[in-house]
Amino acid sequence: MHFTSEQRLDDGVLEREFTLGEIPGILWTPASASAPAPLILLGHPPLGLRKMYPRLVARARHSAAEGFATATIELPGSGDRPRWPAVEQARADLRRAMEASEPVSDEIVDALILPLVEKAVPEWQAALDALLLLPEIGGPVGYSGGVISIGIRLAVVEPRIVAAGFFAGSFVPRTMFEEARQVTIPLHVLLQWDDERNDRQAALDLFDAFSSKEKSLHANMGGHTGVPQFAGDAAAQFFTRHLK
Repeated sequence: MHFTSEQRLDDGVLEREFTLGEIPGILWTPASASAPAPLILLGHPPLGLRKMYPRLVARARHSAAEGFATATIELPGSGDRPRWPAVEQARADLRRAMEASEPVSDEIVDALILPLVEKAVPEWQAALDALLLLPEIGGPVGYSGGVISIGIRLAVVEPRIVAAGFFAGSFVPRTMFEEARQVTIPLHVLLQWDDERNDRQAALDLFDAFSSKEKSLHANMGGHTGVPQFAGDAAAQFFTRHLK
């Protein structure tokens, strides 16, 4: 891990950009901490870190106020990373289907999501390896938001992640439902009831598939971008319970 820039935000949070091989990322740590801070990995949609930065830094500041360090990395094929022709084609197929108000086929969803999961999850694990070597960061570790299929896979294969907050707002391949049945860590799942980008029944079925003894579904009225502030506050309380 190589740090490429550093700045102190106006609330004292330290923001450092880094590269892990060819993967860009950002780490935020609280203004002051008497012990290594618990870590939350901030997932995000494949729109690029630059575009997602305002929302990511807001989440990071909120988490830092609760004593958490947060980190994120650029997803494969996004931002300044090399284009990924197969996934680019799947995105184009998805746009065409949605613009034509046609059902999104399983083939499009698989082509869009499964390669991303296969490539992104090992990168998240490599980032976690490097982050936990820093003296200012300790366990336990949580995962929050982003492409829910990536979160599912991480929850299954990464024992250092002890709690996860998922946003049921992205397409999920049918094969991921089987993996969901292997998830046993505490879960906090957010669902926007009128999400125009999400199959509500599929989201409910996915929640039902999780095998976690502690799992809660927080459904709110509104579309994809209409998540109320109190929903974010509830997610923060969830992580405080499980990471502190």
